[in-house]
Amino acid sequence: MKVVIINRSDSIGGAAIASHRLLHALIDAGVEANMLVIDKQQPDPAVTAVGSSLKNKWKFGLERLLVARYNGFSRRTLFMIDPATHGLDLSQHPLVQAADVIVLGWINQGMLSLEGIGKLAAQGKPMVWVMHDMWNCTGVCHHAYECEAFKKECRACPLLCCDSLSVRTQRLKAELYKKYGNIHFVAVSHWLADKCRESALMQNSDISVIANAFPIEKFTPQRLPNSDYGIDPDKKVVVMGAARLDDPVKGFDLMLATTQHISRERPDLAERLHLLLFGGIKDASLLKQIAVPFTYLGTVSDVASVYAHADVVLSTSRYETLPTTLIEGQACGCVPVTFGQGGQADIVEHLKTGYIADYKDSASLAQGMAWAIDAPITRQQLHTEVERKFAAAKVAAQYVELFEKLLATPQ
Repeated sequence: MKVVIINRSDSIGGAAIASHRLLHALIDAGVEANMLVIDKQQPDPAVTAVGSSLKNKWKFGLERLLVARYNGFSRRTLFMIDPATHGLDLSQHPLVQAADVIVLGWINQGMLSLEGIGKLAAQGKPMVWVMHDMWNCTGVCHHAYECEAFKKECRACPLLCCDSLSVRTQRLKAELYKKYGNIHFVAVSHWLADKCRESALMQNSDISVIANAFPIEKFTPQRLPNSDYGIDPDKKVVVMGAARLDDPVKGFDLMLATTQHISRERPDLAERLHLLLFGGIKDASLLKQIAVPFTYLGTVSDVASVYAHADVVLSTSRYETLPTTLIEGQACGCVPVTFGQGGQADIVEHLKTGYIADYKDSASLAQGMAWAIDAPITRQQLHTEVERKFAAAKVAAQYVELFEKLLATPQ
């Protein structure tokens, strides 16, 4: 079986990391798999860069100009919107031509246009579209937040100055989905699948749920000493990380409010905790608002080592499709504490393998941390739970089963 995975990058962003992990999970399962990207970062022979640097930048720039025209030239929402108007035509690429199954991942920002996706689908091969966020079921946004227009028609978009771009893109997606019955969608969490089934676009679509493949062998439940980071050995360490900590979706403000609540209302808990942060941050002055002892590591290359120095992994994200940091932390033996607006329920069983706090509630999140630092579960048990659900070999087997089923079904 030959499979080609198409994703914008092989390592920049959560979807890229997940797609690259899937690539090698399939290869390890005996599938002849390759990956096409426009942003190649790793010296991996199974990954091929497509397009030219100039062409890719040109298409990316033209699409951002179009977005700027419709979002009132707001930089705040410039990368929250994708109309998929510009991209490469990969329908004649040798790896696409040779493939039995075409897998799409995150294909925005100049990788593929809706027209280009149509040309791929027109070949009649099974196409599996792995959804890492809500973009497939909305007009132009990747997360609908509190907006529910995607359930009917994407008008009054809070990210745009006028409706025409979101309405037009939503209609083009509807035409694409209706025309090509060989597109099968995979949601990486049950939450995302439910959102898609609620949408006007995808309520009748064929959707499976398969989690992202996780390299469990790279994460061990060994607890390393606090002294490595100069932290009091008696402290319980709570770790929180992100590519960019103060990205609005990551809820850094909610974390700050929670530390302030703990300092003010739970001094006993504040005495026991030390916050360990990693990842980029655009506004470093925000760190001064943290009201409990903390250590900021900046961007790190070995995240497993960071989790190994912690007892709890915290996510205050407003929305997460399937939060990788929770899986990584749990694989290293950290107890997850999080909100439930996303795929967290696929990772955390409340009060058994973690704590799901009331949404945006600092007091509830503080209670979750208090529970987690004394939770009656071992690091090995948490590691085993991740292995049971997300091990790469298990995920690859689910994909192979899906591919075989689609190949056996007349397109």
